[in-house]
Amino acid sequence: MSENTTLEIRDLHVSVEGREILRGVNLTVRQGEVHALMGPNGSGKSTLAGVIMGRPGYVITGGDVLLDGESILRLTPDKRARLGLFLAFQYPVEVPGVSVVNFLRSAYNAVKNTDGDDENRMPALAFRKLMKEKMAMVGVDDDMVRRYVNQGFSGGEKKRMETLQLAVLEPAIAILDETDSGLDIDALKAVAAGINQLSGPNLGLLLITHYQRILDYVTPDHVHVLMGGRIVRSGGPDLARELEAKGYEGLRAELGIEAEGDEAEPERATT
Repeated sequence: MSENTTLEIRDLHVSVEGREILRGVNLTVRQGEVHALMGPNGSGKSTLAGVIMGRPGYVITGGDVLLDGESILRLTPDKRARLGLFLAFQYPVEVPGVSVVNFLRSAYNAVKNTDGDDENRMPALAFRKLMKEKMAMVGVDDDMVRRYVNQGFSGGEKKRMETLQLAVLEPAIAILDETDSGLDIDALKAVAAGINQLSGPNLGLLLITHYQRILDYVTPDHVHVLMGGRIVRSGGPDLARELEAKGYEGLRAELGIEAEGDEAEPERATT
């Protein structure tokens, strides 16, 4: 991996169940940058996140996804994770019977131990020390990591759990798919605070959201608007505020985009 990892989406076209969802997406996210990707329901945001991480069910009909100039489209999701990519799900799933601490230790060793040698796996005590440091950083207490993964968690706890995973795995590029979805204001502030703690020169963030509200707490370097399967506008933080004021329909009218250009994304499994 290079010292400044770069994720590049180049003229990406993607179909799901015979329908074209992405129609030529171009986007570059570099380590150390925070990008916000906004757009209405069905515009292709979650499809883009899934394709980047190699989730099944998508047909790529054109374009490419590159990490440091090398295509990753033929790589399995675990190999993409080892290269430094991370995806936080919009709807994190429950994993009954598996404690958070055991789950995170297994994930850490799977991502960091690239040679597959068991002797290089981090010992339990050393991992516990590392995890305690990360827990303090993102505001997670001991009770949460002793519970089963996401079982009985509130919406805010699930998203904080995703933030803890991000802190522990230390990817170069992270895609956060609607991290603010379903959160009340207190949970939103807590999750945003964790994201801000992790932001810096070693992490590139692609923050996918419908709304401007999380951007009141996490300031992006770049904002992009996805409509009809394409990025139709890019700018700085002011673009999010402009979009909040005029709405997606206002921007659609301004750009002369017909409403039927957006097709709903089919529901994708979260596992």
